[in-house]
Amino acid sequence: MKSLAELAAIRKRMLEQVNLRKDDNIDTRIVVGMATCGIAAGARPVMLEFVEELKRRGIENVTVAQTGCIGMCRLEPMVEVYVKDQEKVTYVHMSPDKVAKVVTEHIINGRPVEEYTIGYQG
Repeated sequence: MKSLAELAAIRKRMLEQVNLRKDDNIDTRIVVGMATCGIAAGARPVMLEFVEELKRRGIENVTVAQTGCIGMCRLEPMVEVYVKDQEKVTYVHMSPDKVAKVVTEHIINGRPVEEYTIGYQG
């Protein structure tokens, strides 16, 4: 980095890429448990797949964030989905291959994928 202008350009580019901090038009938050237990169970690829899937579909009113321990290590990777004016849905044992279904069914169509949730009794 050689100048403040270069630093400003990097900052602008990153803010555009991460459009995740603007809460003015956010209807849905996807929160991935990224404590040591979550990371060890594979939470990082799950989080990255959510970001990529939303990007592929051009969905901008959803934010993807990380949190620490959600409290049930044996169920990691865990993902909590908060939709405005609805109850939180907690997904367990998530994997990157489950992300597209959650985005399609829950985020787009408003129907949680029950078989991936914490309360599912299959």
